[in-house]
Amino acid sequence: MIIVSSNAFKIDPFINEYKLNDIERDILINMNSSQGRYEYNSLNQLQFELRLRNNIVVAAKNLNAGDMSFSTFRKSKCNPNYWDRTEEGGFILKKGVTPSDAIRDIFINGSKYANECATAMVIIYYQALLSIYADTLFNKLFPIIQLMNWHYINSPLEEIGYIIKRADYLPGDRQYFSNPDVDPTTPEWQGENVINLGNELYFGHGIGIGKASLIIDELNDYRIKKSKTSAYLLDSAGRPDFKNLSDIYDEFKIQ
Repeated sequence: MIIVSSNAFKIDPFINEYKLNDIERDILINMNSSQGRYEYNSLNQLQFELRLRNNIVVAAKNLNAGDMSFSTFRKSKCNPNYWDRTEEGGFILKKGVTPSDAIRDIFINGSKYANECATAMVIIYYQALLSIYADTLFNKLFPIIQLMNWHYINSPLEEIGYIIKRADYLPGDRQYFSNPDVDPTTPEWQGENVINLGNELYFGHGIGIGKASLIIDELNDYRIKKSKTSAYLLDSAGRPDFKNLSDIYDEFKIQ
């Protein structure tokens, strides 16, 4: 069920009036048929969520199509023109570099980067937001960016670091496949962070795009010998605070 300004929302007039792509339309229909409640203070907040969710999917597909390698923190690398590599294996924005330029460079010069799956998820969310926010707003909101799994996420995106049970799992959500019997010699495969792409597809850095069965089969290859415990998809997801990000966007537009 969708609630806008305290009223039940009728999606048919909205679909007819606004040019939604297939992903946005599917998200809207799933929200509307859900037993859960999707409540918004304004139509702008709903439109923003649909747009950002779509752009998260686009950013995930673009990262998959690029040349960024999968690696452990110990072997991570970044473009030194934009980022300084930390002793932990993360990346911190280089002094004097514009944040929006640094995020875009990851998608332009992917071969100069290597990291693990959690950091890749954070990069996707930054890029998706940058595709909506003007550079001026993005750079004001994220003057310092440090990329290393969930440890240093800027507060406007901090919710993606937490996964909880949801009424529905929608394109743009961050989900997790757990591999409880991982071989201790390959701890990097103890699980896989993924972006829900819709149509039962997921993107996981280091594995690629596929259905849940593909992710599970890949993780199962890294179990301890003779394990009978399969990897599995957790019934939970992380997602940004869409309404807050929408309000920030609207406030910037009227200034």
